Amino acid sequence: MPSLARSPSGVRAFLHSAKQCRFSSSNAVGGPSRPRILPAPRLDYRNISENMVYKSTNALNRKAPLPSDAIQSIARTYTEFKNLQSTLNSRRNARSAVGERIRRSVEEKDLEAKEAAMAEALKIKEEIAPLEAALLAVEENLLSLALAIPNDTHPSSPLGPESAALTLSTHGPEPIPPNPERDHVTIARKFGLVDFESGATVTGSSWYYLLNEAALLEMALTNYALSIAIKRGFTPVTTPDVVRSEISDRCGFRPRDNSDPPVSQVYHIHSAKSSDLILSATSEIPLGGMFANKLFSDKTLPLKVVGLGRAFRAEAGARGRDTHGLYRVHQFTKVELFAVTTQEESEKMMEEMKSLQTAILEGLGLSFRVLDMPTEELGASAYRKYDMEAWMPGRGGWGEVSSLSNCTDYQSRRLHIRYQNNASAASTPTTFAHTLNGTAAAIPRLIIALLENGAKFDDLGELVAITLPETLRPFWVGGNERTIIQWQ
Repeated sequence: MPSLARSPSGVRAFLHSAKQCRFSSSNAVGGPSRPRILPAPRLDYRNISENMVYKSTNALNRKAPLPSDAIQSIARTYTEFKNLQSTLNSRRNARSAVGERIRRSVEEKDLEAKEAAMAEALKIKEEIAPLEAALLAVEENLLSLALAIPNDTHPSSPLGPESAALTLSTHGPEPIPPNPERDHVTIARKFGLVDFESGATVTGSSWYYLLNEAALLEMALTNYALSIAIKRGFTPVTTPDVVRSEISDRCGFRPRDNSDPPVSQVYHIHSAKSSDLILSATSEIPLGGMFANKLFSDKTLPLKVVGLGRAFRAEAGARGRDTHGLYRVHQFTKVELFAVTTQEESEKMMEEMKSLQTAILEGLGLSFRVLDMPTEELGASAYRKYDMEAWMPGRGGWGEVSSLSNCTDYQSRRLHIRYQNNASAASTPTTFAHTLNGTAAAIPRLIIALLENGAKFDDLGELVAITLPETLRPFWVGGNERTIIQWQ
């Protein structure tokens, strides 16, 4: 394992994550801290134990902050769990046999046999109680360790850091040369489109007000993206912006910064009613929660929804030039795609969702590229991840505007999303579904791309207008009294 995994900070990060996971597992088994919401996650410990080399290499490739012996610890703990479970089952079987002897002795009125059997039953009861306590402790420890393991990785995913991303395709017109005069903040100030100062006064840095045409552009982009998703068979949903932290954890959304110990990057809500609520970091979380603890027939899959909600990110403001203007902010409107499929159909669904995202960006006339993201850029839940980056000439580079992840059964094992191949047969075994999520429209990033690519200058180099794609015109609310918007 790399030095990061063996370093004190790496170990502390792992233990901090494990502590969070124990909290969730405690919930799942009815711990005292918080009421149980869902059953305990159903992780495949046997698979982890039988594939230690792959799991360790995969964690290494993804730069997961695990100690060097994390996978081996899971295998050892799983062996201990199985041994305890076997011993406990043996004593429970003995208890059942003794119970049958007690019943017969009562029927036969054999007082001596009854007293002997009852004495043995008491002894077995005294043996079972500590075994059950030990098994519960080992099971919780096993779960907390295994929850820190990332998903497997698609064999086609590139190895390495962000720079190793593979360009799958490019779209749109030839990129405009970099030009600082096209910076979206400059354009926004010129036309009174964004008020950062009031946002800083009211809330803090990286908060903002969208004004005038920018506010209308947000609405137009939202409805435009929704319209395309709905035409492709996605059911529209408006999601709650507040979710239980347990649901967020089970979706695998636990991003943390590099401080020691790591600091949560989500906003926690403290109220008289609950201390377990957070502001949702992405609509993927409440959309995934919609399907939690449900059993579907394979005939009803895939299930496809498109959610409209706000995303709240506490980490904005800590990443250099990426914090400029609207690029990385604490709150933004987001249209999110989410799908539940059979295990066999998830890769096909990923390509279908990529096609939908491509259609949205092509309709906006943007220069963009589709990337197959490398291992170090995969979140814990992602088996494979595509990013779409639009050219932003004011920033002088490509900026991520969309993302798509196939999470296979990583989320469904935690959220208990299952299906049966033959729902009419009660004895048919259930299978964990595959889940996918992707961005249909991250509004501020799209506004940046549209402003910087659509800026129009006169012969003297003065900024005079913004050209927007005709595809947005049907979704535009109100008029154009200031005449700064021109339709392409």
